[in-house]
Amino acid sequence: MIEQPAYTVEPWRIRECELSLETLAQSESVFALSNGHLGLRGNLDEGEPHGLPGTYLNSVFELAPLPYAEAGYGYPECDQAAINVTNGKLLRLLVNDEPFDVRYGDLLTHERILDLRAGTLSRRAEWISPAGCPLHLRSTRLVSLTQRAVAAIEYEVEAVDQPMRAVVQSELVANESLPDPGRDPRVAHRLESPLQPEEDSLTETGAVLVHRTRHSGLRVAAAMSHVIEGPDGTATELESAPDIGRLTVATRLEPGQRLRMVKFIAYGWSGERSRPAVHDQVVAALAAARLSGWDGLLADQRAFLDHFWEGADVEVDGDSEVQQAVRFALFHILQAGARAEHRPIAAKGLTGTGYDGHTFWDTETFVLPVLTYTRPDATADALTWRHRTLPSARDRAAQLGLEGAAFPWRTIGGEECSGYWPTSTAAFHIGADIADAVVRYVDATGDEEFEREVGLELLTETARLWRSLGQHDTEGRFRIDGVTGPDEYTAIADNNVYTNLMAQRNLVAAAETACRYPELAGRFGVTNEETAGWRDAAAAMHVPYDERLGVHPQSEGFTDHARWDFAATGPDQYPLLLHFPYFDLYRKQVVKQADLVLALHLRGDAFTPEQKARDFAYYERLTVRDSSLSACTQAVLAAEVGQLELAHDYVGEAALMDLHDLEHNTRDGLHLAALAGTWIALVAGLGGMRCFDGGLAFAPRVPSGITRLAFRMRYRGRCLRAEVTHDSAVYTLLSGAPLSLSHHGQEFSLGREPVERPVPAATPGPRPSQPAGREPARRRTATQVR
Repeated sequence: MIEQPAYTVEPWRIRECELSLETLAQSESVFALSNGHLGLRGNLDEGEPHGLPGTYLNSVFELAPLPYAEAGYGYPECDQAAINVTNGKLLRLLVNDEPFDVRYGDLLTHERILDLRAGTLSRRAEWISPAGCPLHLRSTRLVSLTQRAVAAIEYEVEAVDQPMRAVVQSELVANESLPDPGRDPRVAHRLESPLQPEEDSLTETGAVLVHRTRHSGLRVAAAMSHVIEGPDGTATELESAPDIGRLTVATRLEPGQRLRMVKFIAYGWSGERSRPAVHDQVVAALAAARLSGWDGLLADQRAFLDHFWEGADVEVDGDSEVQQAVRFALFHILQAGARAEHRPIAAKGLTGTGYDGHTFWDTETFVLPVLTYTRPDATADALTWRHRTLPSARDRAAQLGLEGAAFPWRTIGGEECSGYWPTSTAAFHIGADIADAVVRYVDATGDEEFEREVGLELLTETARLWRSLGQHDTEGRFRIDGVTGPDEYTAIADNNVYTNLMAQRNLVAAAETACRYPELAGRFGVTNEETAGWRDAAAAMHVPYDERLGVHPQSEGFTDHARWDFAATGPDQYPLLLHFPYFDLYRKQVVKQADLVLALHLRGDAFTPEQKARDFAYYERLTVRDSSLSACTQAVLAAEVGQLELAHDYVGEAALMDLHDLEHNTRDGLHLAALAGTWIALVAGLGGMRCFDGGLAFAPRVPSGITRLAFRMRYRGRCLRAEVTHDSAVYTLLSGAPLSLSHHGQEFSLGREPVERPVPAATPGPRPSQPAGREPARRRTATQVR
């Protein structure tokens, strides 16, 4: 864990002023660069020391058997694990025959900066070799957001006050050795030498390596090319072997002279294309990168990000840590999906191999809402990937004796990869989460082509699953029994409220969409009788309610369970899943992450304001937040029920999850859902943004520690800005046609002129309590900050 502040607090940069080897792995995740297709961890240029080497290509994985002490019908047989592909970011430096290694000699200064507007990671170091030779080192790295196959590095070495011989070895290296992952189930498996060589060849200024995975049969190509500027007499040499390509540059530098290298790297992969085809693909990508040049890549990167921030920026006055963190979060969410292009967005993005690089429901429920309102085409791409995996989801449903599509709990290629069925197979809510993301995207964009070509079939197949999974009981209620909701500490429960309500929305949306496109729906076999059945099930959906306590049980009978003994649980026993058997967790009232409270947010239309306040207070006392997914949802509901200071506390927890390593596992990759949750907590929480049925509503209020909140978002071809203080809210239409909005329940029309509305005061009840030792850290007020 990062015990001391690792980064300075700046609005547009993440700056590390000194190098800590103890937290190197965490900073590698924080400084990761990606574009949704290609990801580079923030490893040092010379490759060592490192916490976890990492170069990833979206959906490149290896297969590994899933062992069971006792096998059972329907258990998945294979895991899909993301692998570390060929490392092209290596630049080894030797000074007068001594390797530049920060562990030796004297490292006088070392600074790294992740620039959120430029989209670059820069590094500056001053070092004196063990033999007493000083040098200055500068490097800048980017993963292109405009040329998806390309990354580039500018690398400069400068002699200071004495001549020196400098040798730079620029390398492509496959099958790097990886550290032991340990026993934490959230950490990736380690796969030794997953890449089998197929080609190593040299080009005029670089090399090409082509490999194929041993079991999944995916072909990966990596190539590098260089532009070198140095004194007269600078010499170069190229060589290659099955797992390495190397360019060696040697020169003699007088004081003040520099050796500058620009390294272009390109990656491609395919499960079907031939070796010559993927070879030619990366060579062509390098040609395009060299045409743009280093300066052109930088300019294109800045222009891409300028356009993104115009419709996505969030401003937070009064809490500078949250201000920095929300921009950091948005930057990484953009990186995860910008150029994924019909590939999944994993729980860690392309920043590490935590969870084996798998995609979960996190994507649809937390990440896609942010992209829907900031970069909607990335949402369309992610949902198109789900649509392309429908054959696997249909096969899984049939295997389980169900109709429609049963989407996997965790996957890369579309097949179920979880061997623990109570919290995977039984978590059927993922189908409704995907449907919810479809409905939200179509509502926010009006994209009818997507609705016809992708959305309708996804809604149809998920609705069919609910109709076959649930049943009408003797009282006419539609029940969904034996499922697991978002809270993984309660499994195989009947009528989980979140699942039932999200399934209800799924069924209604499927019926309505089928009615809009009857001919197309007919091609999928949808009949009037089937849509009537969906509507009947939705209308009769059973939502349990505990009359005695006046709250909704998370699932049927949940409030009758014994409560977990929080007082007897020590701080070193969290997360509970690593210290207690699931059997004990499943039979107690203890909540890993927001479940019923998530229903209050995403299906707020199904609850009264009084019910929301009572339910929220009840589940605050039970929720231990052993998942990074929880704080943002608790922030949203805390704000809605008027607990603004508590909401601010939860905003801080979501925002600083990785910058402060709150879960102690940032080394394995960033928590993308928590990062997305920072935006959700601020925009949907403090901003009170809700969007449904073509209407955009706001109910903003800010806590005492935040003096001003402003955010931008895209909606139906428009760009909007809302600015909120303690007294008023101002709405501005930055581009697009006028539209109707709602402010605290009052509708108004927003056109060319900004509209200002007063913010009513909140009237909360007593601040809810949390389990002993699990309270969120209190945020400082604006007065304390000053």
